[in-house]
Amino acid sequence: MSDRTLFDLAFLLAAPFWALLVLAPGWRWTDRIAASPLPMVPVLAVYLALAVPVFPQLWAAVSQPDLAGFQELLRLGGGAGAIWAQVIAWDLFLGQWMYREARALGIHPLVMGPLLVLTVLLSPIGVLLFLGLRAAVRLRGRRADGERHPSTHRRLSTP
Repeated sequence: MSDRTLFDLAFLLAAPFWALLVLAPGWRWTDRIAASPLPMVPVLAVYLALAVPVFPQLWAAVSQPDLAGFQELLRLGGGAGAIWAQVIAWDLFLGQWMYREARALGIHPLVMGPLLVLTVLLSPIGVLLFLGLRAAVRLRGRRADGERHPSTHRRLSTP
């Protein structure tokens, strides 16, 4: 397979899993799939297929990182494809984690859907927004628990 085909394949292999996370939240198969590391395996196989032929350049770029080394790696079709597949696999890992956390915290799917789409496209922004949302939901939960159990506050404030 060509570098171009493998590059395209990396996202195509992850897209169905993203579709489940965004479009079928709460479906028992979505929950099972989101809890499994297996969705990343095909994307990681694409990564290996792209990374092995350019491994010396890849190793040089990651073992002694500098901008020029990464620019050189990205000029290689397999190098750019390998980095792309790595990003796709990592984004999927983050998306699965975000999905599971949101389900556990009771964050509504209509909030998470757009956030997951943003994470597919610009994962650092999506993850940062999710972390803020997660912190707010947890804080609200702690405050609600404190209101339900006022004796806890008295014990904590008593010397």
